[in-house]
Amino acid sequence: MNDRADELFFTPGLDDAGLRIDVYLTEVIDNQSRSAVQHLLRGGHVSADGKPVKQNYRIRGGETIRVVVPDPVPAAVAAEDIPLDIVYEDADIIVVNKPRGMVVHPAAGNYTGTLAHALLYHCGGSLSGINGVMRPGIVHRIDKDTSGLVVAAKHDAAHRALAAQLHAHTIERVYNAVVCGVIANDGGVVDKPIGRHPKDRKKMAVVPNGRPAVTRFTVLERFERYTFIEARLQTGRTHQIRVHMASIGRPVYGDAVYGTAVPGVDGQVLHSARLAFTHPITGASLNFTSELPEYFRTILEGLA
Repeated sequence: MNDRADELFFTPGLDDAGLRIDVYLTEVIDNQSRSAVQHLLRGGHVSADGKPVKQNYRIRGGETIRVVVPDPVPAAVAAEDIPLDIVYEDADIIVVNKPRGMVVHPAAGNYTGTLAHALLYHCGGSLSGINGVMRPGIVHRIDKDTSGLVVAAKHDAAHRALAAQLHAHTIERVYNAVVCGVIANDGGVVDKPIGRHPKDRKKMAVVPNGRPAVTRFTVLERFERYTFIEARLQTGRTHQIRVHMASIGRPVYGDAVYGTAVPGVDGQVLHSARLAFTHPITGASLNFTSELPEYFRTILEGLA
Protein backbone atom coordinates (compact mmCIF):
# COMPACT_ATOMS: atom_id res chain seq x y z
CA MET A 1 0.00 0.00 0.00
CA ASN A 2 2.85 2.36 0.78
CA ASP A 3 6.61 2.41 1.19
CA ARG A 4 6.73 4.90 4.06
CA ALA A 5 5.21 4.47 7.51
CA ASP A 6 3.62 7.93 7.36
CA GLU A 7 2.19 7.85 3.84
CA LEU A 8 -0.76 5.89 2.44
CA PHE A 9 -1.98 5.52 -1.16
CA PHE A 10 -5.38 4.32 -2.37
CA THR A 11 -7.03 4.00 -5.79
CA PRO A 12 -10.84 4.01 -5.51
CA GLY A 13 -12.83 1.91 -7.94
CA LEU A 14 -15.62 3.20 -10.14
CA ASP A 15 -18.12 1.71 -7.68
CA ASP A 16 -16.80 4.19 -5.10
CA ALA A 17 -17.69 7.16 -7.31
CA GLY A 18 -19.83 9.73 -5.54
CA LEU A 19 -18.67 8.92 -2.01
CA ARG A 20 -17.40 11.80 0.09
CA ILE A 21 -13.67 11.53 0.64
CA ASP A 22 -14.04 11.34 4.45
CA VAL A 23 -16.52 8.47 4.17
CA TYR A 24 -14.28 6.60 1.72
CA LEU A 25 -11.12 6.99 3.81
CA THR A 26 -12.91 5.93 7.00
CA GLU A 27 -13.80 2.69 5.21
CA VAL A 28 -10.37 1.91 3.74
CA ILE A 29 -8.02 3.00 6.54
CA ASP A 30 -7.95 0.52 9.42
CA ASN A 31 -8.44 1.86 12.94
CA GLN A 32 -9.22 5.45 11.89
CA SER A 33 -12.41 7.15 12.99
CA ARG A 34 -14.27 9.53 10.69
CA SER A 35 -13.40 12.46 12.95
CA ALA A 36 -9.69 11.56 12.67
CA VAL A 37 -9.98 11.42 8.88
CA GLN A 38 -11.72 14.80 8.82
CA HIS A 39 -8.88 16.22 10.94
CA LEU A 40 -6.40 14.99 8.29
CA LEU A 41 -8.47 16.64 5.55
CA ARG A 42 -8.69 19.95 7.40
CA GLY A 43 -4.94 19.87 7.89
CA GLY A 44 -4.27 19.50 4.16
CA HIS A 45 -2.87 15.98 4.51
CA VAL A 46 -5.01 14.42 1.76
CA SER A 47 -4.66 14.86 -1.99
CA ALA A 48 -6.24 13.39 -5.13
CA ASP A 49 -3.97 13.10 -8.18
CA GLY A 50 -1.56 15.47 -6.49
CA LYS A 51 -4.10 18.20 -5.63
CA PRO A 52 -5.18 18.84 -2.01
CA VAL A 53 -8.83 18.06 -1.34
CA LYS A 54 -11.33 19.12 1.32
CA GLN A 55 -14.06 17.20 3.13
CA ASN A 56 -16.66 17.82 0.44
CA TYR A 57 -14.56 16.20 -2.30
CA ARG A 58 -16.44 13.41 -4.06
CA ILE A 59 -14.63 10.31 -5.27
CA ARG A 60 -14.49 10.06 -9.08
CA GLY A 61 -13.06 6.57 -9.28
CA GLY A 62 -9.61 5.74 -10.61
CA GLU A 63 -7.78 8.71 -9.07
CA THR A 64 -4.82 8.26 -6.72
CA ILE A 65 -5.59 9.29 -3.14
CA ARG A 66 -2.53 10.15 -1.03
CA VAL A 67 -2.77 10.48 2.75
CA VAL A 68 0.18 11.85 4.67
CA VAL A 69 -0.09 10.92 8.34
CA PRO A 70 1.53 13.65 10.49
CA ASP A 71 4.15 12.83 13.08
CA PRO A 72 2.74 11.44 16.35
CA VAL A 73 1.94 13.93 19.07
CA PRO A 74 2.17 13.22 22.80
CA ALA A 75 -0.93 11.67 24.30
CA ALA A 76 -3.16 14.20 26.02
CA VAL A 77 -5.90 12.02 27.51
CA ALA A 78 -5.89 12.41 31.29
CA ALA A 79 -4.77 9.32 33.19
CA GLU A 80 -7.43 7.68 35.38
CA ASP A 81 -6.86 5.12 38.13
CA ILE A 82 -9.03 2.34 36.72
CA PRO A 83 -8.19 -1.29 37.58
CA LEU A 84 -6.91 -3.38 34.69
CA ASP A 85 -6.96 -7.15 34.19
CA ILE A 86 -3.42 -7.46 32.76
CA VAL A 87 -2.72 -10.70 30.90
CA TYR A 88 0.82 -9.83 29.77
CA GLU A 89 3.15 -6.85 29.93
CA ASP A 90 6.72 -5.99 29.02
CA ALA A 91 8.64 -2.87 27.96
CA ASP A 92 7.00 -2.84 24.51
CA ILE A 93 3.40 -4.03 24.78
CA ILE A 94 0.59 -4.72 27.21
CA VAL A 95 -2.25 -7.21 26.74
CA VAL A 96 -5.37 -6.67 28.83
CA ASN A 97 -8.67 -8.41 29.34
CA LYS A 98 -11.22 -5.65 28.69
CA PRO A 99 -14.46 -5.91 30.66
CA ARG A 100 -17.81 -5.62 28.99
CA GLY A 101 -19.12 -2.06 29.04
CA MET A 102 -15.72 -0.35 28.82
CA VAL A 103 -15.03 1.82 25.77
CA VAL A 104 -11.55 1.35 24.29
CA HIS A 105 -10.80 5.03 23.61
CA PRO A 106 -12.55 8.40 24.05
CA ALA A 107 -15.26 9.26 21.53
CA ALA A 108 -18.52 11.18 21.44
CA GLY A 109 -20.40 10.47 24.66
CA ASN A 110 -17.49 8.61 26.27
CA TYR A 111 -14.77 11.05 27.33
CA THR A 112 -13.79 9.36 30.61
CA GLY A 113 -13.46 5.86 31.99
CA THR A 114 -12.04 4.32 28.83
CA LEU A 115 -9.32 1.73 28.41
CA ALA A 116 -7.04 4.48 27.08
CA HIS A 117 -7.44 6.45 30.33
CA ALA A 118 -6.65 3.35 32.38
CA LEU A 119 -3.59 2.50 30.27
CA LEU A 120 -2.18 6.00 30.66
CA TYR A 121 -2.40 5.70 34.43
CA HIS A 122 -0.87 2.24 34.55
CA CYS A 123 1.88 2.89 31.99
CA GLY A 124 2.79 6.31 33.31
CA GLY A 125 2.36 7.97 29.94
CA SER A 126 4.60 5.49 28.10
CA LEU A 127 2.30 4.73 25.19
CA SER A 128 2.61 5.18 21.45
CA GLY A 129 1.27 8.41 19.96
CA ILE A 130 0.68 7.24 16.39
CA ASN A 131 -3.12 7.29 16.70
CA GLY A 132 -3.15 10.79 18.19
CA VAL A 133 -4.09 12.33 21.51
CA MET A 134 -7.41 10.51 21.88
CA ARG A 135 -6.10 6.95 21.34
CA PRO A 136 -2.70 6.61 23.05
CA GLY A 137 -1.26 3.14 22.56
CA ILE A 138 -4.40 1.78 20.92
CA VAL A 139 -3.51 -0.52 18.00
CA HIS A 140 -6.89 -2.18 17.52
CA ARG A 141 -10.22 -1.99 19.28
CA ILE A 142 -13.18 -4.12 20.24
CA ASP A 143 -16.67 -2.80 20.81
CA LYS A 144 -17.83 -1.41 24.14
CA ASP A 145 -20.06 -4.39 24.91
CA THR A 146 -17.57 -6.96 23.62
CA SER A 147 -15.31 -8.33 26.34
CA GLY A 148 -11.87 -9.86 26.09
CA LEU A 149 -8.31 -9.49 24.86
CA VAL A 150 -6.80 -6.27 23.50
CA VAL A 151 -3.13 -5.44 22.89
CA ALA A 152 -1.71 -1.91 23.21
CA ALA A 153 1.72 -0.56 22.23
CA LYS A 154 4.03 1.28 24.60
CA HIS A 155 6.02 3.05 21.88
CA ASP A 156 5.78 3.90 18.20
CA ALA A 157 8.08 1.14 16.89
CA ALA A 158 5.95 -1.53 18.58
CA HIS A 159 2.79 0.15 17.31
CA ARG A 160 3.99 0.21 13.69
CA ALA A 161 5.03 -3.46 13.81
CA LEU A 162 1.69 -4.56 15.29
CA ALA A 163 -0.23 -2.41 12.79
CA ALA A 164 1.70 -4.09 9.95
CA GLN A 165 0.60 -7.50 11.26
CA LEU A 166 -3.00 -6.29 11.36
CA HIS A 167 -2.77 -5.11 7.75
CA ALA A 168 -1.24 -8.44 6.72
CA HIS A 169 -3.96 -10.35 8.63
CA THR A 170 -1.35 -12.37 10.54
CA ILE A 171 -2.70 -11.59 14.01
CA GLU A 172 -4.96 -14.46 15.08
CA ARG A 173 -8.17 -13.24 16.69
CA VAL A 174 -10.67 -15.79 17.95
CA TYR A 175 -14.02 -14.91 19.52
CA ASN A 176 -16.78 -16.76 21.31
CA ALA A 177 -20.37 -15.77 20.67
CA VAL A 178 -23.93 -16.88 21.23
CA VAL A 179 -26.03 -16.43 18.08
CA CYS A 180 -29.77 -16.60 17.55
CA GLY A 181 -31.13 -19.70 15.88
CA VAL A 182 -29.71 -23.19 15.54
CA ILE A 183 -26.85 -23.68 13.07
CA ALA A 184 -27.22 -27.15 11.54
CA ASN A 185 -23.70 -27.47 10.11
CA ASP A 186 -20.68 -27.92 12.35
CA GLY A 187 -19.11 -24.78 10.93
CA GLY A 188 -18.88 -22.48 7.96
CA VAL A 189 -17.30 -19.49 6.28
CA VAL A 190 -18.91 -16.11 5.67
CA ASP A 191 -17.08 -14.36 2.84
CA LYS A 192 -18.94 -11.12 2.20
CA PRO A 193 -17.62 -7.56 1.71
CA ILE A 194 -18.37 -5.07 4.48
CA GLY A 195 -18.76 -1.30 4.22
CA ARG A 196 -20.80 1.54 5.66
CA HIS A 197 -24.54 1.00 5.66
CA PRO A 198 -25.96 2.91 2.67
CA LYS A 199 -28.66 4.60 4.77
CA ASP A 200 -27.29 4.59 8.32
CA ARG A 201 -23.63 5.67 8.32
CA LYS A 202 -23.26 4.69 11.99
CA LYS A 203 -23.75 1.05 11.03
CA MET A 204 -21.82 -1.37 8.85
CA ALA A 205 -23.40 -3.73 6.33
CA VAL A 206 -22.68 -6.31 3.67
CA VAL A 207 -22.44 -4.16 0.53
CA PRO A 208 -21.19 -4.93 -3.01
CA ASN A 209 -18.50 -2.22 -2.93
CA GLY A 210 -17.36 -2.99 0.62
CA ARG A 211 -13.94 -4.20 1.73
CA PRO A 212 -13.23 -7.96 1.60
CA ALA A 213 -14.20 -9.66 4.85
CA VAL A 214 -13.97 -13.32 5.86
CA THR A 215 -15.20 -14.92 9.09
CA ARG A 216 -14.78 -18.64 9.84
CA PHE A 217 -16.94 -20.15 12.55
CA THR A 218 -17.27 -23.46 14.38
CA VAL A 219 -20.26 -24.68 16.37
CA LEU A 220 -19.36 -25.45 19.99
CA GLU A 221 -22.81 -26.21 21.41
CA ARG A 222 -26.43 -26.08 20.28
CA PHE A 223 -29.40 -25.05 22.38
CA GLU A 224 -33.12 -25.10 21.63
CA ARG A 225 -33.11 -21.71 19.89
CA TYR A 226 -29.48 -20.57 20.03
CA THR A 227 -25.96 -21.68 19.10
CA PHE A 228 -22.67 -21.20 20.93
CA ILE A 229 -19.88 -20.66 18.39
CA GLU A 230 -16.21 -19.87 17.96
CA ALA A 231 -15.50 -17.26 15.26
CA ARG A 232 -12.11 -16.56 13.70
CA LEU A 233 -11.41 -13.31 11.93
CA GLN A 234 -9.48 -13.74 8.71
CA THR A 235 -9.92 -9.98 8.20
CA GLY A 236 -10.73 -7.32 10.78
CA ARG A 237 -13.50 -5.04 9.61
CA THR A 238 -15.58 -2.93 11.97
CA HIS A 239 -18.33 -5.04 13.59
CA GLN A 240 -17.32 -7.92 11.30
CA ILE A 241 -18.63 -10.88 13.30
CA ARG A 242 -21.84 -9.06 14.19
CA VAL A 243 -22.51 -8.05 10.56
CA HIS A 244 -21.56 -11.42 9.08
CA MET A 245 -23.62 -13.52 11.47
CA ALA A 246 -26.62 -11.22 10.99
CA SER A 247 -26.20 -11.56 7.21
CA ILE A 248 -26.79 -15.33 7.41
CA GLY A 249 -29.79 -14.92 9.69
CA ARG A 250 -27.90 -15.72 12.88
CA PRO A 251 -27.34 -12.36 14.64
CA VAL A 252 -25.36 -12.31 17.87
CA TYR A 253 -27.61 -12.73 20.89
CA GLY A 254 -28.40 -9.37 22.52
CA ASP A 255 -27.15 -7.29 19.57
CA ALA A 256 -29.66 -4.43 19.35
CA VAL A 257 -27.90 -2.90 16.31
CA TYR A 258 -27.81 -5.88 13.96
CA GLY A 259 -30.34 -8.13 15.64
CA THR A 260 -32.80 -7.73 18.51
CA ALA A 261 -32.24 -6.36 22.00
CA VAL A 262 -32.80 -8.84 24.84
CA PRO A 263 -34.24 -7.53 28.13
CA GLY A 264 -31.64 -7.78 30.87
CA VAL A 265 -28.77 -8.37 28.43
CA ASP A 266 -26.48 -5.37 27.94
CA GLY A 267 -25.44 -5.68 24.32
CA GLN A 268 -24.06 -8.46 22.15
CA VAL A 269 -22.80 -11.66 23.79
CA LEU A 270 -19.37 -11.63 22.19
CA HIS A 271 -15.98 -12.29 23.78
CA SER A 272 -12.43 -11.92 22.43
CA ALA A 273 -11.11 -15.27 23.67
CA ARG A 274 -7.77 -15.68 21.93
CA LEU A 275 -5.10 -13.32 20.60
CA ALA A 276 -1.93 -14.62 18.93
CA PHE A 277 0.76 -12.59 17.19
CA THR A 278 4.48 -12.08 16.77
CA HIS A 279 6.11 -9.87 19.37
CA PRO A 280 6.75 -6.56 17.58
CA ILE A 281 10.32 -6.23 18.89
CA THR A 282 11.68 -9.66 19.86
CA GLY A 283 9.92 -11.69 17.16
CA ALA A 284 8.72 -14.26 19.67
CA SER A 285 5.40 -16.02 19.04
CA LEU A 286 2.82 -14.97 21.63
CA ASN A 287 -0.49 -16.68 22.30
CA PHE A 288 -3.00 -15.46 24.89
CA THR A 289 -6.38 -16.85 25.92
CA SER A 290 -9.19 -15.46 28.05
CA GLU A 291 -11.78 -17.58 29.83
CA LEU A 292 -15.44 -16.77 29.34
CA PRO A 293 -16.44 -13.98 31.75
CA GLU A 294 -19.18 -14.45 34.32
CA TYR A 295 -21.88 -12.66 32.29
CA PHE A 296 -21.24 -14.99 29.35
CA ARG A 297 -21.26 -18.17 31.48
CA THR A 298 -24.50 -17.06 33.15
CA ILE A 299 -26.20 -16.60 29.78
CA LEU A 300 -25.02 -20.04 28.60
CA GLU A 301 -26.34 -21.62 31.79
CA GLY A 302 -29.69 -19.91 31.24
CA LEU A 303 -29.95 -21.31 27.72
CA ALA A 304 -29.14 -24.89 28.71
